Amino acid sequence: MTRARDLALVLLVAAPGVCREFVVPAPSRLVVASTAFYVVVHLLAAGALWWRRTRPGASGLAIAFLTLLTPTFASFASAFSVAHAARHRWLVPVHALTWVVGAGVWTVPDGLVGPGAVVIAGLTGLYLGERRTLRQMLTERECELRVEQARADERTRLAAEMHDVVTHRLNLMVLHAGALRMAAKDDGVRQAAEELRTAGRQALAELRDLVGVLRSGRAPRIPDVLPDRLSRLVADSAATGLEVTLTEHGDADTISPAVRRTMYRVVQESLTNVHKHAPGAHTEITIHCGPSSARAVIRNARPSAPGPALSGSGGLLGLRGRVEMVGGTLTAGPTDDGGFEVDAVLPAFVPT
Repeated sequence: MTRARDLALVLLVAAPGVCREFVVPAPSRLVVASTAFYVVVHLLAAGALWWRRTRPGASGLAIAFLTLLTPTFASFASAFSVAHAARHRWLVPVHALTWVVGAGVWTVPDGLVGPGAVVIAGLTGLYLGERRTLRQMLTERECELRVEQARADERTRLAAEMHDVVTHRLNLMVLHAGALRMAAKDDGVRQAAEELRTAGRQALAELRDLVGVLRSGRAPRIPDVLPDRLSRLVADSAATGLEVTLTEHGDADTISPAVRRTMYRVVQESLTNVHKHAPGAHTEITIHCGPSSARAVIRNARPSAPGPALSGSGGLLGLRGRVEMVGGTLTAGPTDDGGFEVDAVLPAFVPT
């Protein structure tokens, strides 16, 4: 279909030029020759339009050279084409200049009509080309909006499924823990049941935040007071029998909220790994908050019972990705005394 349009354009441009040579020859030309010579020039110039898509520069220069021999209507089509395609637009003034030279307009008072028509053709092509580009941009933006809407619908569906499946089980766990606390006669069992019920309620609160993120696509609202949150986290671990100490250096208010959340997750995941793989091991948490960087070091001693190595933990792999996302680094590995250490270094400021 494209080739058929190109052929039609070649014939449409060649016809008026050939007819003009037989009916009303141009009053002035730079090169004086026979009518047959001018007819061949018109045919060659129109034929050069065949390559205006694949080789616009070569096609335009060929037409400009032929226009020096005699003004050709192919100059109009070439000027429009290069301006519309936004390729080799410098050919538009070249076509106008070669028309001026080829037609010898300085000897013909009304000879500026041709160069003016070349410029008008170029401006028309420029306008239509920019309009086409704008239409394509609007179409692409519309497609992006549709994709975003599809993602939002998928988030809503995932949120509904998570709410139906996980929340129901957590509610049952909290209810059973409350019933166990009321029915148990041993103080230790009642305390353990209360801790289980509290942990379940906290899990429900975090799950509600996550479901809200999936539904709205917005970041969860997490308190930015790092010391209080870390203190509660350490207290919860200590309540389960883990010997853990927290040491803080510097002012936590100097770091941005995104760094606070990431540091909290580093400590949380590290304590989770201690509970799983080194139960009962003494754990030290050291937080350094400086003007340009923040650092969290979580070190646990040798576990009382052997456990699997932590270096292959999927939680630590995911945590490393989260730390790197905010421009930080995380290293984790065994220590010389048989324990394990997690060391995260984060920038003090990251845009929220």
